[in-house]
Amino acid sequence: MEDVAALVDRVWRADAAGMLGALARRLGDFGRAEEALSDALAEALKRWPEDGVPDNPPGWLVTTGWRKALDRLRRDAAGRAKAAQVAAEPAPTPGVDDRLATIFACCHPDLPQPARVALTLYAASGLSTAEIAAAFLVPLPTMAQRLSRAKRQLRASGIRFEVPQPDEYADRLPAVLAVIYLVFNEGYLSSGRSAQRRELAREGVELARQLAALLPREPEVAGLTALLELQQSRAAARFDSWGRIVLLERQDRQLWDRAAIGRAALRLRSAVSQGRPGPYQVQAGIAALHALAASYEVTPWAEVRALYDRLSSLDPSPVVLLNRAVTTRFVIGPVAALEEVDALAGRLAGYHLWHAARADLLSTLQRPAEALAAAERALALATNPAERELMSRRVGELGRRR
Repeated sequence: MEDVAALVDRVWRADAAGMLGALARRLGDFGRAEEALSDALAEALKRWPEDGVPDNPPGWLVTTGWRKALDRLRRDAAGRAKAAQVAAEPAPTPGVDDRLATIFACCHPDLPQPARVALTLYAASGLSTAEIAAAFLVPLPTMAQRLSRAKRQLRASGIRFEVPQPDEYADRLPAVLAVIYLVFNEGYLSSGRSAQRRELAREGVELARQLAALLPREPEVAGLTALLELQQSRAAARFDSWGRIVLLERQDRQLWDRAAIGRAALRLRSAVSQGRPGPYQVQAGIAALHALAASYEVTPWAEVRALYDRLSSLDPSPVVLLNRAVTTRFVIGPVAALEEVDALAGRLAGYHLWHAARADLLSTLQRPAEALAAAERALALATNPAERELMSRRVGELGRRR
């Protein structure tokens, strides 16, 4: 039988946005909703071992949180009027609109962009502050302060938890899309041994699909959805039976979901036909080239590199340039690729995948000592367990070759 604490955590992570949104929409306050659910989670840890797990755990948590919130309001002189106003209403039940309302509220334009992304990731997926900090490559105290400020700003601005009107989408979609992508990646990059993480990746795909259904005229929403669907189509081949990462060139493509690839390609084609290109559509195009190639060896690398050129014009980040440099190895050669990677040293020296890319290129160029040093540095910087295991294997391989 699953440990109750693990079950409570899984339920929270599976529908944090729906539960928070259901309470926040009724209470009109994210802080009160979060506090009420925290009380409900603590109550579950005490009662479920004795009473048994309820048939509908999220519903139980929201109902219990609702009662806890009313008790707090009644004890608070300033909240008694609010308690009287909402006490006669039935306890809310979480749903799709609550999930989307939570995301859009946390991505309100009154909040700074970094706060929008961090707060929405926290509220939508139930990730810990430490996990969010790792996703943003920032220290834990920095992220904790950012989240605290975001919560205060959310309350001070009086932002309501509701699905926005169409004229508000342009201001709020970029942060929403970034959050969904981060939710997906948090699960996708570490799902080898964890059903919970696989569920988190699926949640990212489902959130994207729901948003695409809600906003059919937004090509970047469709682009992100296609991108996540293409990546998820390879999920069965990304980890071996021990839960270890299998790199793209070694994956068994017979395990890929070809039907999902076809559907994602059609979705992407429809998005591109709207004539409003964006970075998610380009990333999906890159993923499609990989997914549609019969083998790694026949991947159209020149086309992939050209799309990275396009992506860098839309999103000139060093990580995009690093990915472009990796493709340079197959188009021009490893010497040119290493030059491009080394040119990013000033911006990516603290990024584990920069060192991992250098290790691969240096190994190809028969520079084993330097390759080993780069791989060891990548291992030291990596925080994701699956990536650390992969880099540990790589360090071992390079060490044996010396």
